[in-house]
Parts: sequence; structure tokens; C-alpha cells
Amino acid sequence: MCNPPFRWGPSALLLSALLGACATHEPVKTVATAPVVRPSPVAAYQLTNRLTWGATVATLDQAEHMGMSPYLAQQLHPGPATLPPAVQQQIAAMTISQTPVVALVQDMDKRRRDADATFANDDDKKAAQQAYQQELNRLGREAATRHLLRALYSSNQVQEQMTWFWLNHFNVHLYKGNLRALVGDYEDTALRPHALGKFRDLLGAVAHHPAMLRYLDNEQNAANRINENYARELMELHTLGLGAGYTQQDVQEMARVLTGVGVNLGTDNPKVRKELQRDYVRKGLFEFNPNRHDYGAKTLLGQPIHSRGLAELDEALDRLAKHPATAHFISRKLAQYWLSDDPPPALVESMAQSFLKSDGDIAVTLQTLLSSPEYAQGAGQKFKDPVHYVVSAVRLAYDDKPILNVGPILNWLNRMGEPLYGRQTPDGYALDTAAWSSPGQMATRFEIAKAIGSGNAGLFKTDGPQPLEKPAFPQLANALYYRALGQTLGPNTQQALAQATSAQEWNSFLLSSPELMHR
Repeated sequence: MCNPPFRWGPSALLLSALLGACATHEPVKTVATAPVVRPSPVAAYQLTNRLTWGATVATLDQAEHMGMSPYLAQQLHPGPATLPPAVQQQIAAMTISQTPVVALVQDMDKRRRDADATFANDDDKKAAQQAYQQELNRLGREAATRHLLRALYSSNQVQEQMTWFWLNHFNVHLYKGNLRALVGDYEDTALRPHALGKFRDLLGAVAHHPAMLRYLDNEQNAANRINENYARELMELHTLGLGAGYTQQDVQEMARVLTGVGVNLGTDNPKVRKELQRDYVRKGLFEFNPNRHDYGAKTLLGQPIHSRGLAELDEALDRLAKHPATAHFISRKLAQYWLSDDPPPALVESMAQSFLKSDGDIAVTLQTLLSSPEYAQGAGQKFKDPVHYVVSAVRLAYDDKPILNVGPILNWLNRMGEPLYGRQTPDGYALDTAAWSSPGQMATRFEIAKAIGSGNAGLFKTDGPQPLEKPAFPQLANALYYRALGQTLGPNTQQALAQATSAQEWNSFLLSSPELMHR
């Protein structure tokens, strides 16, 4: 029985050929024009289970048909995403999909002001304020629902994983102010379009989005009234990383660069001094108000910043994005997310060099990681955080069948302490095993495994009349299991499955197995 280890990367074609030959028990043949080399089902499963939010029959078929290297290339350089029509309809019906963010936020701000100005009686004022909060909650839930539906069903799975990664890296908390009305647009316009592009473009999109500026209080940052919150996190968490050699003076200078960069929710522009009017910038809800900007001389990381209004921010972001410390910090965090809690330093250094040479190209940096021998050998090393565990379990259970209600998923994530947009501090959720593997965490996972494995857990329950035909419990002993997944299970898991007394219990045992807790 030929069973080589899972390998792909710089020599992916040869290694994939070996895998394909082992799958068919035929020798590798050299031809003038290289044909598509089909990997073994197990190799294709291991690849897709890590590149996607969880392997399905559809992703297994696609990787087997295309070959592993072409599949990876397609995921790193995707075209427009496709979704099942029923899922696309759910997303298209959302308020956040139908209403431009400027109109949406301005309408919500008017509701807030009207509620605060209600003086008829205390009960009326309380009811108006409660209605405003409930509408914000609904908008925040829509954003989380859209994120999960795309994670579950989008054809661009690496892009969706990276959208979650950057959402966590550039974390904002939805319950600050009106961010529940902004997080959907923040994810959809600042993060997802740049998730596999140039880091500098991504950094700039975040720095110009009102969600980040409001979350880290930069709209309060003005000349002679400096607020350092965003400047500090921009350097410590978003780019250079702690211990990169920058000083408190650099933070203060960065904060001065950011003065005047803020948010305008109104329909009118402020009155700007005549000599500064040419510097005023308004794009949607973003505003640069030169009245509030510190035009004094500045020095950042040992080099001067040329005094010229908002263009100072571009110069500062260029400097941060191109810094070797940023390349290393981002590369290590990517390796920690995709490979292991403590990634090999040599691999991180190789990724950092790719980052620098490609001018911060995220897809190129990921290519170095995902085609490395270390990654090829790392299947099953990375413990799934709650979002990865739940989404992968639902994908495994229902494949491409669209669920009708993500409410149970949102509840599970809340119970496990990783709700979308729910991290209050700007550091984002932890990426290491210790954060998510406590006895309490594991007990909750076992309950979720039982809920999914023994029924639909409410995933197909709608607000209106219920379907006459209730969905049966999922059949996890399916084609994916027999073609590939089952061959990756250890003896203890196989023994446990053999002792299951019902199909539902078998499902629960599989979803609770150590192998399905890792990717």
C-alpha cells in the first residue's frame, strides 16, 4: 500500500504526481505537456479541510478534479464569489445589503437624536430609546448572519478565512456607540476586498473607515487635545508589533499625524478656515477637518513627516507598512493562524521576506506559507477556535444545503466566548490552543456536537410557517467520510464510532472527536 505523506509546494507538481500515482497504483509518467495531476482523496481532503472553513464533498471533488496547486492558486487569486441562490437571496434581503451605509447611519443617528429629544413622558422616551437600540441590534445581527453565510457557502473560502482573520486583527467592538450599524460595511468595504491584496491598501481602508475611527476614539483627536488610542494600537497591534523598537514619542507623533481624521454623520460640512479649505476632505462618513489638525513639524521612526494635512497619514502608513518589523509581525500572525501556535521561525522569516519583496502582497506571503514543507506536514496541528469548530461542523453536516437560521450558531459562539465583533479590547481574540481548550469549552463543544449530530438544532427553523417536511438529522457517514475523512481518524476514534448505538450517536461521536477539533 503506497501511502506517502501529504506534500505540496514548490515541488507540488511532482509530489502531487506521486500522490496521484499512489491513488491509482500506477507509476509516474513523464509527458511533454504536464496533465492535471489528481491527488488522492485523503490528500485533497487534508488540503481543503485547512484552506476552507471545513471540507465538504464539493470542495473535495473540486480539489481532486483541479489538482492541489491549481486549487490553491484559484483560492489565493479568486474571481467573484458565488453563493447558492437561496443564500444569496437571504443576503440580498438584508437592510445592510439594500441601504447604503451613509443613508443607514444618518437615519439611525436621526432616530437617536429624536429618541433623546422625546420629552412627552419618561415612558415614551424610554420606549423610543429602546426601539433605537433594538434596531441597532438587528443591524449587528444582520452583519454577523451575512458573515456566517459567506463562511459556510462562499466559493472563495480562503478569502473568507482571511476576512475573518483581518476582522480579528483590526478588531472593533460592535457595542460601542453606533458600530452595530457600521460593522457590516466595515467588513464588506474595508476588509473583504483587500483580504488577499496589498497590506498597505488594507491598512489605508481601515484607517479611513468610521468604524475604526469611532472605536478607537480618533474622532476626539485634535490639535492641543491629543487622543493616542488609535495611534498606539495602529503601531502595536496593526503593524509593527510590541517590542519593535518604536518609542512613546513615536506614538505621540503618530497621534499628531492623525489629528483631524474623524467621522461626520451629518449632512452638512463644518465651517473651515479660509486658508485651510483646500485641505478639507469628506468621503461618505469619513472626514478630515483641517481646523482640528496639528500642522506642526513631526518625526516618525526617526524620519520627518512632511506637513501637508491628510497626506501626512498616507506618508505615515507607507512607512509603517514597509517596515521590516511589520513584515515579521504580520507573517508570524498568519503562520500562527494557518499552521500552529508556535510556527517555525525560519518559515516566518521566509514569509516576511516574501512580504517585503512583494510590497506587502498578502496572497504572495500566504503562498510562501501554504506551499512550504512545514505546512504540508502540519495537517491536524492547529486546534480550532469556536468559529472554526462550529462552521466546519455545520459544513460537514449539511454540505451545500443552505441553512435557514444562523441563530443557533450565533448562540453557540456566544456560549463559547467568541461572538462575531464581540471582543471588547482591540487585540482581537487569541489564536492559540490554550484560549479555547478548557474543560468548560470542551463540554460546550460536546453539547454542540450532540445538537448537530442528533437533529438540525434549529438551523432550518424560520420565523414564519414551518416547512411541512422537517429535515432529518444529518448523515455524516457519507461519501466524504468513506472517501477520505474516515482514513484520517485514529484508532481511539474509530473504536468509539464502532460502539455507537445509533446513527445520531455516531454523528455526535464523530463531531466530538479530536480529529475534528483540529484542522
